[in-house]
Amino acid sequence: MSGDEECTGGELLTQALAGERAAFGALVCRHQRAVYSLALRMLSDRHAAEDLAQEVFLQLYRSLASVASEAHLSFWLRKVTMHRAIDRLRREPRHTGVGLEEAAALAGEAAEGDPILERRLRSLLAELPSAARAVVLLRYQEDLDPVEIARTLKMPVNTVKSHLRRSLAMLRERIADAAAADAGVATRVALPGEDRSPP
Repeated sequence: MSGDEECTGGELLTQALAGERAAFGALVCRHQRAVYSLALRMLSDRHAAEDLAQEVFLQLYRSLASVASEAHLSFWLRKVTMHRAIDRLRREPRHTGVGLEEAAALAGEAAEGDPILERRLRSLLAELPSAARAVVLLRYQEDLDPVEIARTLKMPVNTVKSHLRRSLAMLRERIADAAAADAGVATRVALPGEDRSPP
């Protein structure tokens, strides 16, 4: 097999379907970051995300014959990752927070912006029910439209839109509340300094 850089995803898939282990390994390398990122944002736990990503690629190995194309592979990986993450969240107790190590990993690929706001958004996202969290991540991390999300999660389009509306309203409200609380703290902190300033 030629190097991963020289092969398209379709060629790698064809070679993997023909039984070439190196081609399957190259497919895993090509998609592991996306799968891990989705799993981490859903589970907010690095080790659980690593385990889930391994499960997804093991399932891919067993189901490779059902994958028709590179585009179908991307869809398949997203779908399986999200369903497995939702199942895991339903089985296991919810995490109360994100550790420093996980928070750093979650913020690792964030676009330039307010890091405090990013951290708050990720924390609030972790509080959403699993299905709503999956919808928000697929919309804003994977840039899927509601029809694609509905297909991926096997849910009605109107349910997807409803999850988006409710989740975004909750996130906006919580961010506004936190900003108001921060403004109150800043005002209280500034007041003593103002008292010491000369008249």
